[in-house]
Amino acid sequence: MTRDLTPSQIVSELDAFIVGQGAAKRAVAIAVRNRWRRKQLAPELRDEVAPKNILLIGPTGVGKTEIARRLAKLVRSPIVKVEASKFTEVGYVGRDVEGMIRDLVDAALNMVKQEQREAVRGEAAAKAEERLLDLLLPKSEEDDEKRERNRERFRAMLREGRLEEREVEVSYQASAAPPPGLNVLGGPHGGPPGGVGGFDLQGLFERIGGKKQVTRTMSVREARELLIGEEAEKSIDPEKAQAEAIARAQSDGIVFLDEIDKICVDRERGGAPDVSRQGVQRDLLPLVEGTTVQTRYGLVKTDHVLFVAAGAFHVAKPSDLIPELQGRFPIRVELDSLGEAEFRRILSEPRASLTRQYAALLATEELTLEWSEEGIAAVARLACKVNETTANIGARRLHTMIEKLLEPELFDAPARRGETVKIDAALVEARLSELVADEDLSRYIL
Repeated sequence: MTRDLTPSQIVSELDAFIVGQGAAKRAVAIAVRNRWRRKQLAPELRDEVAPKNILLIGPTGVGKTEIARRLAKLVRSPIVKVEASKFTEVGYVGRDVEGMIRDLVDAALNMVKQEQREAVRGEAAAKAEERLLDLLLPKSEEDDEKRERNRERFRAMLREGRLEEREVEVSYQASAAPPPGLNVLGGPHGGPPGGVGGFDLQGLFERIGGKKQVTRTMSVREARELLIGEEAEKSIDPEKAQAEAIARAQSDGIVFLDEIDKICVDRERGGAPDVSRQGVQRDLLPLVEGTTVQTRYGLVKTDHVLFVAAGAFHVAKPSDLIPELQGRFPIRVELDSLGEAEFRRILSEPRASLTRQYAALLATEELTLEWSEEGIAAVARLACKVNETTANIGARRLHTMIEKLLEPELFDAPARRGETVKIDAALVEARLSELVADEDLSRYIL
């Protein structure tokens, strides 16, 4: 279920993972809260309130995608990320744009099914335990009382974890691969709605022959999870799950359109209109304005789907979008570029900062990393310098810098158990300064 968070709660949660960009966080927080407000209205007014779509403007690596991704996860909304530029590639057909809505419904269905599995996990675990006991204690000629005593003895051993590595032979239902060429003929994403002539060949295959019985030998540990999953799946009503997925996609779905600036036409250069780019904008327009898309699970209205578009807009400008599409993105936020100070905060403040991630990874092999403030500052300064002398890829530069910095530890960790490595400014300078100084070298390595 989606979470009803206030705007300040949403911003506070985003602050735990993303440094800065307060204006963008506030904009998305308000947009999400407005969806909750709309649901509280009387039906006759509720349908009239359209979402206020958002256009995020800023260079690469400043957090545009991360804000949308974290937001969807935070409020438990289905989300799809689509690069708008892919629709201008060779072989583009207008109806492919609707594929993003079909993907959104798929994401919503996966979310609904996962929630339903979690809701029945306890019951499914109990049923899986009985099936495991059946596998561990095949039927025998023993009297009922003795068989039941043995069963309870094995149940106790199972719960104590004493049989985890014992092997059992498990029969279960597995998804079968569709026949070659089925997707070519038509499917949920690559053809007319539903497939050839509107007929869902892929869906039909899955319903009548998309499962096969498989028997495999595995450990009790593996078998337990597999059987829990199978028992949980049995409790899901497919029709109810699909109906809930459609409802959730329509009311809570988020479509993140990345690189929307790549489908703009730069009018200032005076070149001929790019028919392909304008065509993509024209085909996007009905989805953003509100239309009905046929999916394998039923009709989906896009009237209340929230569209968040993003682009660097280095060459083109938002005004280079066709006027109708511009009007459908009334909320525009310019994200700040990231400098040395922001890099320092990114490396130390977020709940899942890179420094914490790498320390945790190496701790699995009993190698301890200790990051000093001076070491973090040195990484931030050098990353900023590389961005200035080569392509500016924002915070993504920190990933390449730290991976290169910690390469010796990442490679040798198994042989260095029990050691403690202090990442200070001297170590950072020793390992990275030469690469950073050599512009040609850093262009390829960092």
